[in-house]
Amino acid sequence: MSRSKKTRKVGENNPKLAPRSKKSERAPARKKQDSGNKAGSRQNPATPKGQKRAGTDKQDIRLGSKRPVTLDIVKEKVVQPKQPKLTDEQLLLQLEEDPRLNKLLDLLEEGRQLAADDQQWLERQLAKIEKLMEKLGITDLDQADEAPGKGHSDDELLEKFESGAELLKQYQDN
Repeated sequence: MSRSKKTRKVGENNPKLAPRSKKSERAPARKKQDSGNKAGSRQNPATPKGQKRAGTDKQDIRLGSKRPVTLDIVKEKVVQPKQPKLTDEQLLLQLEEDPRLNKLLDLLEEGRQLAADDQQWLERQLAKIEKLMEKLGITDLDQADEAPGKGHSDDELLEKFESGAELLKQYQDN
């Protein structure tokens, strides 16, 4: 058998190629599918999401933040809860029990001179106390002591007391 050489020519029996069409008429070619790793992947391996690069993990944790720290001392405001309003009686008791007021009154009784600002403060406090006492209908103790003594002798007071005892007995009997 004789040897035949290969040729590029298609014989009559082989399938014919489809006729060539214009490029604009052809369907657009798809993007070539990526296969394999990108260039330089051996030197820069890809890290999974959520992980940092190896260089950032090696940082010294003692270094801390680079944000500047303020050295000023800042006083925090202390918020005090609002106290309910005091009644007139409670306010009067509070004013009378004030240690500064008592101290200044003791100094005045001893006959010492007060500083001008202490004197003004004392006058304001006493004025407040007087207003509250008038509002509550409380009279001064000095005036209360003098009122029963006027026109009443000991005998008259004793008679009033005894008649009061008689009235009490009548009330109990009924």
